[in-house]
Amino acid sequence: MRRILTGAVCAALMGLTVPAQGFAATGVINDACRQSGRSEATPQRCGCIQQAANKALTRSDRRKVAKWFKDPHQAQEVRMSDKSSDEALWQRYKAFGELAQAICQ
Repeated sequence: MRRILTGAVCAALMGLTVPAQGFAATGVINDACRQSGRSEATPQRCGCIQQAANKALTRSDRRKVAKWFKDPHQAQEVRMSDKSSDEALWQRYKAFGELAQAICQ
């Protein structure tokens, strides 16, 4: 189950095409992306994902989501939670993924 979730989180965040120009965004999402050990985690791609996170997620959200790179099970717990705050976070996370796909192509 953990591998499935790892794949899902990484696919959502890494399955992006990065434009020719470079990205210099820094932050917890960029750091988690770069430390994920995946070959797709290039500086440009991780910077682009960080830029999308900066636009779509709060600082608190970004800290939570960054932890999902190491422990994707946390994402599943939020997704399956009945708490309204977790549901709201999940909706923002989905919007972040959509934004990242749109701006990183």
